[in-house]
Amino acid sequence: MSDGGDRGGAEDEVWRRDEVDSPCVRLCAIHPEARICVGCYRTLDEIAAWSRLAPATRRGIMAGLAARAPLLARRRGGRAGRAQP
Repeated sequence: MSDGGDRGGAEDEVWRRDEVDSPCVRLCAIHPEARICVGCYRTLDEIAAWSRLAPATRRGIMAGLAARAPLLARRRGGRAGRAQP
């Protein structure tokens, strides 16, 4: 007899899916010039459509995300960010 505390086994199989995970790292902000998320590097359209995309499309997007990182060059603020005469 089970006390209901153990939820392992066949019941968990219902929740397992063979899907491509989201690249979201919960650092959600859209870069004003590059127009991509500074956390996961996806575009707004990719973020909005993610749950409806086919696994192959998701994998294609994931494969290209690292190449987008250089688009987010960090600005240096304060005196160091100003042009020196």
